[in-house]
Amino acid sequence: MKALLLENIHAEAVRLLEAEGIEVETRKGALDESELIESLEGIDLLGIRSKTQVTRRVLEARPDLRAVGAFSIGTNQIDLEAAAEQSIPVFNAPYSNTRSVVELAIGEIINLARHLGDHNRNMHNGLWDKTAKGSHEVRGRTLGIVGYGNIGSQLSVLAESLGMRVYFYDVVDRLALGNAVRCDSLQELLSTVETVSIHLDGRVENTNLFNAETFAMMRPRSLFLNLSRGHVVDLEALRDNLLSGHIAGAGLDVYPVEPKKAGDPFESVLQGIPNVILTPHIGGSTAEAQEDIGRFVAGKFRDLVSTGSTYMSVNLPEVQLESLAEGARLLYLHRNEPGVLATVNSVLGKHGVNIDRQQLTTRDQLGYVVTDCSNGIPQAALDEIREIGATRRLTALGEVR
Repeated sequence: MKALLLENIHAEAVRLLEAEGIEVETRKGALDESELIESLEGIDLLGIRSKTQVTRRVLEARPDLRAVGAFSIGTNQIDLEAAAEQSIPVFNAPYSNTRSVVELAIGEIINLARHLGDHNRNMHNGLWDKTAKGSHEVRGRTLGIVGYGNIGSQLSVLAESLGMRVYFYDVVDRLALGNAVRCDSLQELLSTVETVSIHLDGRVENTNLFNAETFAMMRPRSLFLNLSRGHVVDLEALRDNLLSGHIAGAGLDVYPVEPKKAGDPFESVLQGIPNVILTPHIGGSTAEAQEDIGRFVAGKFRDLVSTGSTYMSVNLPEVQLESLAEGARLLYLHRNEPGVLATVNSVLGKHGVNIDRQQLTTRDQLGYVVTDCSNGIPQAALDEIREIGATRRLTALGEVR
């Protein structure tokens, strides 16, 4: 079993996988499509972060991949439909870096409200400009959160603890935490608050959600943050609003186009504008978050390989499994159609296999049957099941006789 981990994934992932006897190859940067296909020769497990694109072409060229892990929150860099068609589970870390992103957002809100970036630059340039002009406490000010998922909701709690009044908007009906107020529309939110923080996912429908028209809905002299996805914001429109003074300050951690690796050049139309914080996609880049992400996703790889567990897969039927004590376990991914389970059990019965436990879970067009057999599974039974027309992937753990 071999794993390829790209983009500086934390060493905790390497440690955990090697402890399971998995050979691990690591690389610092991202790979383009052709490079990735070539590098996946003989690889069972692929780990990436946000830069590497796992496209349909990649997945169809390497259908024997056992799993893909996004060592991040988002999975929009992976073609999930194509992965499901190849019966390749995809895992991510939906919670591990939540706190780190929220703390960065809180830090940027305070920095922008106090113009700390401008004061810092002035001091480094030898200018002493002691003034309270334009500086505000965040206590008592209004924060609008666009997207109230894991990160947005935790930001809500921390911002309220600082004395901010929190409003949020989400297309999904979310439970309001603390004293947060749900808005019925994006326009209602933007016309109400003084600071806007975006925490949306990477779906295509969110492209340029914040554009000239959207910025015009915001209150004059508002602050604006995007720590979610780069394509959500029209940067030219944001630049125009910053230069006109309609938006008093902005903090961005993500961009429509980002360099592939550390040290590559970066250019943005927002460079050089006062009271604008630009960070290189470091929202989740804390030691604590990266270690936990490495542990979490590598743990999903370990569980899949050792038990067949697909728990928290984002694209395949989810089954949470314990270690196999004795005998054999049959892991059978198949097209979700009538009669498949009966056919599998007929084959097992014909070969004298005693079924101790069995569970079937379906998701969209796929079904996943897990069968534990105390007296093992004959190779002949496996060969016969593999020939069933609905078969997508078949794996046996334990005693094959």
